[in-house]
This record gives sequence, structure tokens and C-alpha cells, in this order.
Amino acid sequence: MRVRRLGWAGVEIESGGERLVIDYVRDLSPLFTGWQPGEGVAAPSGRASAALVTHLHRDHTDASALADVLTPGAPVLRPAPGHGDDVDNVTTLLAERELTQYGLAAEVVDVWSTRDLGPFRVTAVPAVDGLGDPQVNWVVQTDGQRIFHGGDTMFHGYWWLVARRFSPFDAVFLPANGAVVDAPHLQPPSPVPAALDPLQAAAVAEILDARFAVPIHYEPEQPDKIPGYVEVSDPEADFRAHAGRRAHVLATGEWLDLSS
Repeated sequence: MRVRRLGWAGVEIESGGERLVIDYVRDLSPLFTGWQPGEGVAAPSGRASAALVTHLHRDHTDASALADVLTPGAPVLRPAPGHGDDVDNVTTLLAERELTQYGLAAEVVDVWSTRDLGPFRVTAVPAVDGLGDPQVNWVVQTDGQRIFHGGDTMFHGYWWLVARRFSPFDAVFLPANGAVVDAPHLQPPSPVPAALDPLQAAAVAEILDARFAVPIHYEPEQPDKIPGYVEVSDPEADFRAHAGRRAHVLATGEWLDLSS
């Protein structure tokens, strides 16, 4: 198994000549001001036979990008839609519309459900979204190896359940920017990070017994974000300090070969 970081939270997994993408996004500008489509991200190295998304925030689900890289009819596995009205679901409505607009073969999956997608066995595991929207994380197994993708989950109590069922992991890809969010529909705002910060991500890597712990959901250089989205100042350095020997930072476009 080889895994390549595609920028922000996106990864590409390759096995047996087939590719799977998780949270691949080409255009972050609907959420983050100053970004240009394709800036700070890498395209998959070839056509993908399936896609997984952790949740339907627009920086994790980009239907236009998926339509361009997936083989026709390729499955896109996703969590359930949000509950409530359009105010409750304001952060997922755009991605929901785009999945329909681009005619993708999106399938809702339940937590703890497992699917075989070519050489890949994928399992949706529990996650907690910092804005209250449905989210899953993903365990992917192939070639006798196992990785975990954490989307932009918060810290929660399911880690030990995931560890009991799947650890050790060859690699875990964990959000590490510790974003604190002050959004108009979430008032009064919380000072608690809405995604793992570097210390929390390092703790998760230890619980999951990861050989390699790769920080994601941050960029070392980026234009200004939307107001009310404040990250830790240096996610990469802080993660290295907390994760120690497990830390394995990947540049955008860089591969990690787990067979070596």
C-alpha cells in the first residue's frame, strides 16, 4: 500500500493498480477566502475507482473534483445527511447539492459498516464533528496493512473502541490544526477546538498504536481564512513535538510507501 497526501485533508491510496481517494478537494474557496482552485493541493496520480468522504463540509467534499478523477459509476461513500432545517445544515447544503448536480454514485454508510471496494476493505468508524454535522472516520485495509483517516474530528471517547477493533495501524492521518470556530449559526461560540489540536492528535496516534502519524487538515502557507476560524500557530512543529517518533510529516504530493 502507498498513500499520498493531496493537501488539506485529502489522501490518495494505491494498491494493486487501483486508487482510492479520501476527502479529495480541489477548490477550497467556497469556505476559505483567498484560495484559488488547485492552490495548495495535488491531483490524484490517476483515475480512482472509489472515493470516501468523512463529512459534507465543502473543504472535505468537492463533487466537481471527484467527478473529474473517478471512473464512471465509482462509489462515493458518505455519512448520513444532517438533521433539522437549513439553518442547522448550512455548512453541508452546498456539498449536498453538488453531489446531486454532478451525478455521483453517493451512498450513505452506517458507522461500523464495512465494504469491499476492489482491493480495499473500508470501514466507517465513529467521529464527532465540531459543528454538529454528521461525520465518520475511515479505516482502510489492503495488502495486509491498515490506515486511519480522521477527517477533522474532535477528540472523543470512541478512540479506544476503534483501537480494540483495528489497532495497530501502519499509518494514521489526523487533523492537527486545532481550529476554534466562531460561526454565526453557532452562538454563543465555543473556545474549544472544533478539530484535533496537535496534542490531541498525538494522543490519538498513541491510542491507535500508529507506526506513522501524519498530520493533515492544515497548510504551512495559506491565504487568509474566513473570519472566525482560528488555527494553532504552527500545527506541524507542535505535532512533531508531541508525537515524537511516530510523527511523519508529508508535504503535499508526497508518497508514504507502507510496504517498505
